[in-house]
Amino acid sequence: MIVKEGTAVEKKRTREGFGKALAELGRDHPNVVVLTADVKGSVNVNYFADEFPSRFFNCGVAEQNMCDVAAGLSLAGKIAFIATYGCFASTRCLDMIRTTVCYANLNVKIVGSHGGLLTGPDGASHQALEELGLMRVLPNMKVMIPCDFWEAKRATRAAAATPGPCYLRLSRESIPVLTSEDSPFTLGKGVVMRQGGDVALVACGVMVSEALSAAEMLAKDGIDARVINIHTVKPIDSELLIKAAADCGAIVTAEEHQVHCGLGSAVAEVLVRSLPVPMEFIGVNDSFGMSGEGYELLTKYGLRDTNIASAAKKVIERKRR
Repeated sequence: MIVKEGTAVEKKRTREGFGKALAELGRDHPNVVVLTADVKGSVNVNYFADEFPSRFFNCGVAEQNMCDVAAGLSLAGKIAFIATYGCFASTRCLDMIRTTVCYANLNVKIVGSHGGLLTGPDGASHQALEELGLMRVLPNMKVMIPCDFWEAKRATRAAAATPGPCYLRLSRESIPVLTSEDSPFTLGKGVVMRQGGDVALVACGVMVSEALSAAEMLAKDGIDARVINIHTVKPIDSELLIKAAADCGAIVTAEEHQVHCGLGSAVAEVLVRSLPVPMEFIGVNDSFGMSGEGYELLTKYGLRDTNIASAAKKVIERKRR
């Protein structure tokens, strides 16, 4: 799947895209229910709650209980969305997600907002940097990280339409809009945002916009970079990644997550079995976050376009040896 490269002209929150899509789903599907843990406005489920109060449940600061309530609702035929901050939705609820939701393959959709360093001033305790690894290792779980507002809307609808557990990661801060209302979206199928043959930049979430910017920098140095948006980390688009490795011979992954066990690890797992090529990994390197402005934190932790461009040059040199 290929979309035309474009320049982002605005920034919007992925959590707002989720909230708007959830309200639309409520109108289309009377069996959709929503639960949250005292963060209705922060995770933008207020749109649904205002329109469908009888199908909205505030479980209080009791995320583990909320997960099990959602499991029970799913067994009663509901499509249950639970939404809270990603650090609580994943680590605090991990036992319930594993044993109650995933083991029984229940139709529960877990939405972790405020993922990554863009959570900013809330600091390390609220910056989910491990949840992609935790969620993708669970049997039956699907994991999505939309790159912008419109993709968050489409991912929310895809989660509702897909049987079984799903995890959807959202950002707190506004990020560049890269797609449009009509852009195609298929769970498990990545999107080529820009063609190129020298190196493939494989990214998710906000790092897709950073990868596109890095590709423009590399073009000025005569390097033709392909940019791939992997909005679904599980199931991952193995076919697209193997093709990129065959065409480009070098891969850089970029994620707003621990460099271990996230997108980069998932890509490496695919390629090491089928077509090993030199790889470099952009992500948080085995450390916690800290309080600060979101994009300043991306810079501090080496998650910007300049870092991706440098890694691309490094991996191209390795390819040439």
